[in-house]
Amino acid sequence: MCPLKNNIFKHMKKLLLLSCLFITLLSCEDTKKASVKRQSKEKVNALNNNKNVDSIAVTSVEKKKPNEIKYPKITQENVVKFLTEYGENNPETNVKISTIHGNIDIQLYKDTPLHRANFIYLVKQKYFDDTFFHRVDPDFIIQGGNSDDRSTSLKRRALSEKYRLPAELTTERSHQYGTISGAKEYRKNPDKMTAPYEFFIFIGPKRSANHLNGDYTIFGKVTKGMDVVEIIANLPADKREWPLENVYIKAEIME
Repeated sequence: MCPLKNNIFKHMKKLLLLSCLFITLLSCEDTKKASVKRQSKEKVNALNNNKNVDSIAVTSVEKKKPNEIKYPKITQENVVKFLTEYGENNPETNVKISTIHGNIDIQLYKDTPLHRANFIYLVKQKYFDDTFFHRVDPDFIIQGGNSDDRSTSLKRRALSEKYRLPAELTTERSHQYGTISGAKEYRKNPDKMTAPYEFFIFIGPKRSANHLNGDYTIFGKVTKGMDVVEIIANLPADKREWPLENVYIKAEIME
């Protein structure tokens, strides 16, 4: 090949290589621009949806409900003040207790304000949900608010393990068919204070109430569902009067 042709060929080869390189760079730049455009679009969409731009690819954190209130733990020192204020802001008196055997509607008395407020507080805090009617006696009572599940002890620990309610006794009221009272500890309890988490529904007969009257605060009554109470009271139970099959509770405020 002559020198002239050889030089022409070399120049053409260089031009071809430069053209390929230019096309490659242009392609990369276009891809980069397209990527930037996609990211920008995602950021705009995120802003339009009130999302954090810097967390587009991050799993969102669940937000607290606007009406969610954080209450302090109840202690023996603040129990009266806390429940008095809570009762003023939460005046409800009607509660529905649901079980697999049916519903029990109850009405809480206004003249036992601390017990009423405590019960409403526990209902709204979902304490009673998944506890049991854990004691049944067909000739006496059914008692609820406890369980052998760890979840119950955890809920008590979160709310408060160490407080009792001052007695709200009245000689004008006695245990009758369907009355609701607060359970209490026998030992070291001269003031007849109520344990906050458990309650019992009285069935009778009336002569069985002699040792209860004047010792246990009556703070409500069953308005509907005593047939359900009777069914639960007659369930097979062990020697401790604990039903052989758990009777789960769910409690909710009635409008």
